[in-house]
Amino acid sequence: MANLRAIRSRIKSVQNTQQITKSMKMVAAAKLRRTQTAFSALRSFADKSGEILSQVGAGASENPYLNAHAQRDRVCYVLIVGNRGLCGTYNTALLRYLEDRQKKDGREAFLVVAGRWGKDMIPTVGIPIRRSFEISDTPSSAEARELTDYLRQLYRGGEADEIVLVFEQFKSVLSQTPGCKTLLPLTPPEGGVIDSSNMIFEPDRDSLLDALVEMYLDNSVHAALLEARTGEHSARMTAMTSASDNTEELIGELTLELNHARQAAITTEISEIVGGASALSSKQH
Repeated sequence: MANLRAIRSRIKSVQNTQQITKSMKMVAAAKLRRTQTAFSALRSFADKSGEILSQVGAGASENPYLNAHAQRDRVCYVLIVGNRGLCGTYNTALLRYLEDRQKKDGREAFLVVAGRWGKDMIPTVGIPIRRSFEISDTPSSAEARELTDYLRQLYRGGEADEIVLVFEQFKSVLSQTPGCKTLLPLTPPEGGVIDSSNMIFEPDRDSLLDALVEMYLDNSVHAALLEARTGEHSARMTAMTSASDNTEELIGELTLELNHARQAAITTEISEIVGGASALSSKQH
C-alpha cells in the first residue's frame, strides 16, 4: 500500500507540473503573437528608413555617426538577453556566442545588458558590465529610445569606438540563431543610387540627414529588441510544449506502474485469502 500511495503522489505532482507548463505555454504563445506582430510592422518601416538614409547620406561626411573613429580599440557589446529562463538554450547559447566572438576579436570590450536574465551568469563571460536596462516582454519605442540615447552618448563621447548589438535572431518559431549587428559607426543598408543634385531639401540636407540618422538608430535598436523578444517567447513556447508532452508521457508510465502495483497487491491478497481458507479447511478435517 505504501508503494501505491507513493505512485499516486508522484502522479499528482506530475499533473500539477503539467498544469504549470501548459499555462506557461499559453502565456508565451499570447506574448509571441503580440511581439511578432509589432516586430513585423516595425521591420518594414526600419528597412524603408534605412533605404532613404542610404540615398540622402550618400557622400555625407559631417554626421558623427556615419564616420568611424580613427582608432577602433574599444568595443561595446549590447547583449539582449531574455527576462527569465525556462526557454531552453536561448540565453546560454547567446552567452557562448558572445564569449567566442570576444576571444576572436581580442579588443578591449565592455557590456551593456538589455534584459533581466543572467545577473549571476553574464559576469562569468569575463567582460565588465557598464550598465543594465530593464526591457519589457514587448519592448516599446520609449524603452528603445532610452537605450539608444545611452549608446549615442558612449559613441560620441569616445568611450566606445564600435557598438555591436548581440541577440538571438528570429528565423522561425522553432529556430533562433545567435548573431550580431554593428550599430555604430553607422552603415545603412545599400540603397539605390540617386542623383540628389536636383533635389530640394527642407530645411536643408544636413538637418534632414541628422533626423534620418536619429530615426534609423532608434528603429534599429527597437527592431533588435523586438526580434530578440520574439525569439525568447518562441523558445519558451517550444520548451513548454516539450515539457508538457514529457509530463503526459510520464503520467502514462506512472499510471501503468500504478495498475501493475495494484494488480500485484490484489493478487497477494487473493493468495493470502486462499491460503487462509486452505489452512482452516485442513484443521476442520
